[in-house]
Amino acid sequence: MKTKKIPMRTCVISKEKLEKKELIRIVRTPEGEIIIDDTMKSNGRGAYLKKDTDVIEKARKSKALERHLEVKIPDEIYDKLLTKIN
Repeated sequence: MKTKKIPMRTCVISKEKLEKKELIRIVRTPEGEIIIDDTMKSNGRGAYLKKDTDVIEKARKSKALERHLEVKIPDEIYDKLLTKIN
């Protein structure tokens, strides 16, 4: 029997390759707004973050997520991410 392929994605902060379900997807929609994508299927440019408080805080400090999505990310998004993983 053929084994099912597990989708792997890379965290933009830690550069770890992890299963999709272990990551959170943040999307810049075509309209330019930033959303947390629970469905993992929303249209727009996406970036993945590991479900870890240290990674989210590092993303906030380094602004790597802002560079990846090419838009300013408000602090409310980081706060929502932290509440989602806790």
